[in-house]
Amino acid sequence: MTATLAFLRSNAAFLLAGVLLSFTSSFGQTFFISIFAGEIMATFSLSDGDWGLIYSAGTTASAVVMVWSGVLTDRLRVRVLGAIVFAGLAFACLFMALNPFAALLPLSIFLLRFTGQGMTTHIAAVAMARWFVATRGKALAISATGFAMGEAILPVLFVAAMTVIDWHYLWVLSGLFVLLMLPVMQRLLRQERTPQSLSEGNASSGMDGRHWTRGDMLRHPLFWFVLPSILGPSAFVTALFFQQVHLADVKGWSHVGFVALFPVYTVISTLFMMLAGWALDRFGTRRLMPYYQIPIAISFAVMASADSLWGAALAFALMAMTTGANSTLPSAFWAEFYGTRHIGGIKSIATAAMVLGSAIGPAISGVLIDRGIPFPDQMLGIAAWFLLASGLIWAGVSTATRNLPGAT
Repeated sequence: MTATLAFLRSNAAFLLAGVLLSFTSSFGQTFFISIFAGEIMATFSLSDGDWGLIYSAGTTASAVVMVWSGVLTDRLRVRVLGAIVFAGLAFACLFMALNPFAALLPLSIFLLRFTGQGMTTHIAAVAMARWFVATRGKALAISATGFAMGEAILPVLFVAAMTVIDWHYLWVLSGLFVLLMLPVMQRLLRQERTPQSLSEGNASSGMDGRHWTRGDMLRHPLFWFVLPSILGPSAFVTALFFQQVHLADVKGWSHVGFVALFPVYTVISTLFMMLAGWALDRFGTRRLMPYYQIPIAISFAVMASADSLWGAALAFALMAMTTGANSTLPSAFWAEFYGTRHIGGIKSIATAAMVLGSAIGPAISGVLIDRGIPFPDQMLGIAAWFLLASGLIWAGVSTATRNLPGAT
């Protein structure tokens, strides 16, 4: 306990900056944007299919741009790049509030997803992976509590606010909040070290004692063995939340009762986020990565067969085990196996894959629903995806571990 308190005190500014970045990314996350889905569709006369296609198109575009923009974290300080991204996210919120044309909605979604879900999340993860080595897991876990706070606080707050405030004004307030957080972040990082100095002086190496580049990573088979596990949680957890009204209707559950289970998901996700941070500092990602997606595979099988909200609660609890660990393990994995000198460029590919997954999950599930395959019937296939992904990680990591520094 004494060591933990000393760690928190000595790194408080950097850790709080990570929490702030993670929390602020909420304004570009599906759980927040979906709050306004009904109002957006009513305002612009959109069907569910229209809205789903617009959302997927904007999100896919943000994934493409992330491949290029993510490299900027290797060249710019967090307080510089973070300020630019915060300004962009604030503009995206205001654009959503003021946009009068349905034709510009894909651009609005692109801006929110790129600056919020994409770049803000990416900056937070890269900063923690670069600034911390021996305590990387702990730092990533603490930083990721910002996501949990956003999920726990913002939906309840904004759904309640919509009963008395027009939804356009709520987006204006969101943009103003992001702008207010900008000087806070600048203050926290007033003594930040530069990526260049870290790269030359304190960077940790990866496999074969090398500092891998993004091109090196893409030519190495390990990345392709891990890719399905990066796509899976983003695609299918997003799909579940995106299709929540359909799922509750098919199961015969009240939507309010289903949404009431979300705090179970948030609490357990936060618990396993912290547990995974402790475990990866103790055991390394090499021992944890092959197994952490098994609970989510079981969760989709449980949700598929659940006939009561108690079964759904169990499914959410299992899912949260994986999504909590997913907030810390993959970011540490890239640093452990590929080094930190070019971690921004490497992590940008993973972030782009994650963003792409969040685009294709709702689109694929929606198309299948339109073809007469309800979302619960899709879930056994989703469970099989996660089991296959776990097997691929095991095969890739088992081979690559032999090349890590200090491996025996």
